[in-house]
Amino acid sequence: MSDGPAQPGSPRFLTLADVAEVLNTSSAQVYALVRRGELPAIKIGGRGQWRVEASRLEDYIAQQYRHTEQYVADHPFVESEVD
Repeated sequence: MSDGPAQPGSPRFLTLADVAEVLNTSSAQVYALVRRGELPAIKIGGRGQWRVEASRLEDYIAQQYRHTEQYVADHPFVESEVD
């Protein structure tokens, strides 16, 4: 895991809406990932707003690539699936 922002000048922490935009999904889906503990986040402020550290998001994305590679290896594509 890296410390600090993913790129110079980018924010260290992202809102759930920001994360949803990066992942091209809904804020509700990101909230579910956070609440299930799949995507590390912190809760800040009196209203308990969630924030995801940019480096943690990058770690999550890399982890999903590893999971997908394993899934593909365990479930080879069969041409008859397309028919």
